[in-house]
Order: sequence, then structure tokens, then C-alpha cells
Amino acid sequence: MSKVSQSASNANGSSTTNSSDIYNIVLLLVDIVVLIVKFWLAIVESIVGLFQTKPQESVNGKFVLITGTGHGMGKQMALQYAALGATVICWDVNEQTNNQTVKDIKQKGGKAFGYVCNVTKREELMELAQKVRKEHGFIHVVVNNAGIMPCHPLLEHTENEIRLMYDINVVSHFWMIQSFLPDMVERNEGSIVALSSCAGLFGLINLVPYCGTKFAVRGYMSALTEELRQKNPQNNVKLTTIYPYMIDTGLCKNPRYRFPSLFQLISPDVAAASIIQAQREGLEEAAIPRSYLTLEKVGRLVPRKAMRLVNDFIDTGVDTDKY
Repeated sequence: MSKVSQSASNANGSSTTNSSDIYNIVLLLVDIVVLIVKFWLAIVESIVGLFQTKPQESVNGKFVLITGTGHGMGKQMALQYAALGATVICWDVNEQTNNQTVKDIKQKGGKAFGYVCNVTKREELMELAQKVRKEHGFIHVVVNNAGIMPCHPLLEHTENEIRLMYDINVVSHFWMIQSFLPDMVERNEGSIVALSSCAGLFGLINLVPYCGTKFAVRGYMSALTEELRQKNPQNNVKLTTIYPYMIDTGLCKNPRYRFPSLFQLISPDVAAASIIQAQREGLEEAAIPRSYLTLEKVGRLVPRKAMRLVNDFIDTGVDTDKY
């Protein structure tokens, strides 16, 4: 090849490369403009949404499965879902208290079925889930509510206590999701509700392992939401994470608060109603009271030392249950 031909070839190659670079830059600029427009539209939409009443999905005629229905929030959710026309599938390790919940629902004209289940036993849980699907069909709402809350310093926790807490509060959620999510994904409908806690928003003394389980719930639900969204941009399976403050169920044996009128225990029926509302509205996250989630986000912007001064002033938490 002559030097003239080689030079012309290099020039053509350079011209093609430059054109390609310019094209890619233009595409990038267009993507950035689209992103900025969509970003601000999403911000405006969210702000407007704050002043609008969200429609609540009907659960009438649908099947709702709740773990830990023998007492407390689980029982209250079962009663309230049944009052809304849902057929409630009640799971609890305590057969006697669970049967009482089913009986209470039926006495009020509702529909319910009770099953004994130890959620820490994966095979037992998976087999029961298969049985429930066979007997009742599609489960529209699954509420991972079962939990325990030992309250004492970390160094006073036993190995078995910590392992059991994680098995019930976190690991069992994965077995529940693996059991019921595939049908929801196939039909592109349904809801999964996971009970975290305000201890999943703030670190609290005497609740170190418990806080770990509740932060874990927050983390896996956030990740699963993104996984479903990436897999199907039109995903309609709703995931809702709940962060209740101290609920008067007996789990929180020694609550401590400097200002009782501001931080008093929340009754189980009020908490249950708030959870059901969040699920029916399709919220991704909801605290009880709702303002706590906003306070947590604002608190993250405040220097830690300053925030600790506020926490010390409020002096709210849980004392050890060892004494």
C-alpha cells in the first residue's frame, strides 16, 4: 500500500471514530436530560402524594396468611383482616392461643383457618405452605409477623437465645418468601409484609441482637424490592416493611421514657390497623407512628455527636429484663 493510500485509510478511520464518539456523547447528553426530567417529575409526584389520600386495595374475598397470630399484633391483624372480608390463615407455634384467635374470628362472622407451625423448622414450614396452597389456592397477602425480643445487654445473651432470635425474626422470613413469592411473581400480584421495628431504624441498648435482626429485615426487603423491579419493570408484587415503636404486647417488658405523653406504648389494635392500611396502600415502608421514619432520615443528616445529645435528653428505650 502506498503512503498516500495508507494516509487516506487512517483519515477515514479517524473520521469514523470521531463520528462514533460524537454520537455516543449526544446519546449520553440525551440520557442525562431525560434523567433530570424524570428525577424532578418523581420529586414533584412524591410531594403531591403527601397531600393526597391513597386508595386502599380491597382484601375482601382474598386469603391473608399471618404468622404469630396467637397473641398481640398478629391476633389483632387477623381479627381486622377478617372484619374486612378476608379469609385469614393463622399460623402460630402455640396451638391453643392460635385456635382461640380462629374461634374469635368465626364468632364475629369471619373466615379463618388455624395451623400449628414452628417457623424455625424450614422443612415443616415448606410442607405446611404447600398444604395451605393446595387447600386454599393463591395466598394474596403474607405477613411475616412472628418475633421474639429478649431485652438485656449483649454479653448476657446466650448463644441459643441469639440463634433463636435470628431464626424467628429473620431467617424464617426467607422460607416464607421462598414458599409464597413464586406464585405472586407468576401472577404478578400479591403483597408481602415484613415486621421490622423502630429498632431497625435506631440502635438501642439492651437490644443489640434484636436490633441486628430488625436492621436485617429492612435490608433484605429493600434488596428484594430492587430485585423484583429489575426482573420485571412492570412488577406489581408489593413489599411493605413496617417499623413499629414499642407495642403493648408483653414483648417489651420494661419500657423507659422520660416523656410518657410523647412516647407511650402503642396498643396492638392501633398498630395492627396501621399495618393493614400500609399494606392496602402499597407502601414500601411505614413506621408506627408514621413520623418516625422521617425522623430517622433527618437524624442521619445530623452529626452523630449532636444526635446523641438529643437521644440522651429524650432518654427513651428499654431496660433489661434480667432483673
